[in-house]
Amino acid sequence: MTPTSAQPPRRPHAPLWLLALVTFSGTLAMHIFVPALPIAAKGLGAGIGQMQMTVSLYILGLALGQLVYGPLADRFGRRPVLLGGLGIYCVAGLAAALAPEVHSLIAARLFQAVGGCSGLVLGRSIVRDTAEPQEAARRLALMNLMVTVGPSLAPLIGGALATTLGWRSIFYALFGLGVVGFLFTWRMLPETGAPGAAVNARELGRNYRKLLASPAFLGFSIGGGCATTSMYAFIASAPFIFVDQLHRPAHEAGIYLAILVSGVWLGSFLTSHLISRVRVDRLMTRSNALSVVAAFVLLGAALSGHLSVPLIVACMFLFTVGVGMASPPALTQAISVNPQVIGSASGLYGFTQMAVGALCTALAGMGHVNPALASAIVLAGAGIVAQLSFAVALRTQKRAAAAEAAATSLSA
Repeated sequence: MTPTSAQPPRRPHAPLWLLALVTFSGTLAMHIFVPALPIAAKGLGAGIGQMQMTVSLYILGLALGQLVYGPLADRFGRRPVLLGGLGIYCVAGLAAALAPEVHSLIAARLFQAVGGCSGLVLGRSIVRDTAEPQEAARRLALMNLMVTVGPSLAPLIGGALATTLGWRSIFYALFGLGVVGFLFTWRMLPETGAPGAAVNARELGRNYRKLLASPAFLGFSIGGGCATTSMYAFIASAPFIFVDQLHRPAHEAGIYLAILVSGVWLGSFLTSHLISRVRVDRLMTRSNALSVVAAFVLLGAALSGHLSVPLIVACMFLFTVGVGMASPPALTQAISVNPQVIGSASGLYGFTQMAVGALCTALAGMGHVNPALASAIVLAGAGIVAQLSFAVALRTQKRAAAAEAAATSLSA
């Protein structure tokens, strides 16, 4: 008998629809509750600022999770860590549905975010585990397409549930979604990683310190956060602007938010076509400049008392198109600062983005008397900070490139 050649080990199979389900569960839970904020505020006897904390702390939970789940999954495996995260997501969703007062709801939302972030982080890792590089890129693109549907539909679903069944029905629905994701993951998802890798906290800390000491990385990451996740300040304020200030029905707020989220998708689509024709740095700064102009138009309308639904939606649609266009170049620039620590840079960039989003949302919540004016000030200020941060980062990058070129020419 002729000996057969050794076959390469087969990669474990992970259903793409299941990975998309656990991935978008985390972001879905953030957007779906936003249209119900005024209704929940009345039901719990809470103020605007307190209700906006349910959004800002959710974003903070997503930020913290991005730093934790990667190392945990390398040490204990993808499957148990994902199941643990989904378990937290389910319990927190039920706790939110049963919350007797606003502080309990805020705490439940924080834990819901920490649990939901597991799918956000590990879904993409599992795709890379289970496919060759070219196939992984195709699967990631398909999964991202499926995931973007969630935030687009979430405000519509949340507004409809809140007006027909009450705001608590949103969390019962999220609890049910979490249970479905947990059960399918338990039954259908094999271990795809190689558990047992030592989590070297000292090395992780060294990588983070190296990045935090880099003006270029700080500029791109802070600028990227101010240019992108600052929009959460408006998203958290939008129901109060449309319902309380402009006296529109609660379900309409969900429609307007869905339009704004679609602007991010359009911006990402435009960037995918422009990236081969326009320099990355120019695309990043010019996209953010579009958002800054839209924010200042909104600020002018708020200051002069000329707010209207069409004006707000038009300004914020342009703002979110700029967000979608600026996001990929900012991320690319940030993780390219030090090619030796791309993984750490990606995690720290994601954390910075979400932390900036949480800060902007909290700042907008302080203007409970005039939420439109408060959110416009935050958006305009964040846009200026983003432009300045990008300028510092690009200048630092040019100096480093010039110094390297000079050193190369001297050694030649």
